[in-house]
Amino acid sequence: MISILRAKCRLFMRKPMLMIGMTVMSILFALLLGSANYTNINIPVYSDIENIEETGLWKELIKSQSFEFISMTETEAKKMVSEGDAETAVKLEEDSYTIVIVTETPNVRLIETYLQTFYGDLLMEERILTNSNDGVDTEAIMNELKEKEKNPLFQIEAASFRSDDTVIIDNQLQTIFGFTLFFVIYTISYNVHHILQEKTWGVWDRMILSPLKKWEMYAGNLIYSFLSGYVQVALIFVVFRYVVGVDFYGGFEKTLLILVPYVFSIVAVNMFLVSVVKSTQHFNAIISLVAVSMAMLGGAYWPLEIVSSDFLLMVSDFIPIKHAMEGLKGATIYGASMDDLLYPISIMTLMGVVLIGIGINVMERRNS
Repeated sequence: MISILRAKCRLFMRKPMLMIGMTVMSILFALLLGSANYTNINIPVYSDIENIEETGLWKELIKSQSFEFISMTETEAKKMVSEGDAETAVKLEEDSYTIVIVTETPNVRLIETYLQTFYGDLLMEERILTNSNDGVDTEAIMNELKEKEKNPLFQIEAASFRSDDTVIIDNQLQTIFGFTLFFVIYTISYNVHHILQEKTWGVWDRMILSPLKKWEMYAGNLIYSFLSGYVQVALIFVVFRYVVGVDFYGGFEKTLLILVPYVFSIVAVNMFLVSVVKSTQHFNAIISLVAVSMAMLGGAYWPLEIVSSDFLLMVSDFIPIKHAMEGLKGATIYGASMDDLLYPISIMTLMGVVLIGIGINVMERRNS
């Protein structure tokens, strides 16, 4: 097995461009699309409050890093919404708000969630200041609220990332995770399909005559495929974390752990495909279809939170990318604990074990 790993490493040193190219493409796509998606959402605002831009309500509202609130008249705001220049307009009042929309979009839900949180904190602060009981440390409570305001938008202290009631979308991390998980499929497939190639060329028949055992031949190829895939995705994450400076919400180490079962499951998927195809040309044709389909159904291209089809969501449960995206988002955006992350990790591990077992058995039966 060690001899096979050494041989594979020598081959990689001779032809490293595939892995380098896929790594660079992942970084470039994530940078370009992530920066394009990470723009503020413009929201026209109108109100009956005089000189609203000079009030504390307005000064607190515009602290949002995701929404750009623009003050204008009611007529102008509603005209922008009706003509499609804005997804929604908001009427601000002292203790409530009104949202004006034409069609409901994912951003409308995010805006509503932000306003609910904003007014909830605002009213809570007012109650603390006006209705505090004797003996209550009002100043300490206010300081705690101000500390919470410094946290990123929509950050929640205690919530399971699998909760149906809480939806948080970070477009930048969505793009980074999605394209990284997508492109590594091609890197792994290139290495796994060498098993089929070597069997077709009769290389394995000659290797069987050597002291090598068959399980060592499988293990050497699969371990090399796993290591090359994991190094690629881990390197991409390191670049975005320490070079680009992307905020992983304190869960960077957890993301590296979640990548282990994901890469293993993708190796298993490719092993299964290698066992059922008839030639390398057939494999090269089908891997692109499988990779793109998995990326679309698994939520690599867009968040599954915006998908309304129950059938597609049911199908996504059988896609490793879906569980990897859940785990990565849970470790970062939702601040999930390791106990919560055990679910997607165990699902991907189970998929990998089943598929790799089926793949090896099918391949051995075809060659017997």
